[in-house]
Amino acid sequence: METSGQYLDGRMLVAMPSMGDARFERSVIYLCAHSKEGAMGIIVNQIAPSISFRELLEQLDIVSEDKQIRLPADFVNRKVFIGGPVETGRGFVLHSPDYFAESSTLPIADDVCLTSTVDILRAMVDGRGPRRSLFALGYSGWAPGQLEAEIRDNGWLMCDANSELVFDTPNEAKYELAMRSMGIDPAMLSSSAGEA
Repeated sequence: METSGQYLDGRMLVAMPSMGDARFERSVIYLCAHSKEGAMGIIVNQIAPSISFRELLEQLDIVSEDKQIRLPADFVNRKVFIGGPVETGRGFVLHSPDYFAESSTLPIADDVCLTSTVDILRAMVDGRGPRRSLFALGYSGWAPGQLEAEIRDNGWLMCDANSELVFDTPNEAKYELAMRSMGIDPAMLSSSAGEA
């Protein structure tokens, strides 16, 4: 399952209504890596219900409770996302390329990078972080050939990645917007798959 001889990194997966796994229901996933060894991506539209970004910074000893008052204003409402069911205690930041750490930032596309070290969070608190970012706990992973099989079985649709959708779109609108970017009205999709 390659596009023009290339793998699918930097593209987006959108869960079909027939998706049998409740963890991925109505998910939009930014694919960070895809090769013959498997695939890895971050769900960009599932918010973690039990932790705020400020609480996370406190738990990681990046900022103490008494210093939270000095945090940038956008940190107050910033959400923590559920990136997927693998390594849920590990954090990943999808971000704009204006932040780059030589040993820990993976450029994925012209407008999206991935960093998974705590240094990016410190940089964000200090005002040296990326202009646009999304923080997720955990990731979505596939063994060799698994993602390709799920796509063939109508579990996922693929669309071009869109950094505005990842970083700027209200969370509740991401799924429908991703579907509409492919010319699909989500209301017209059946939850049962079939073959012609």
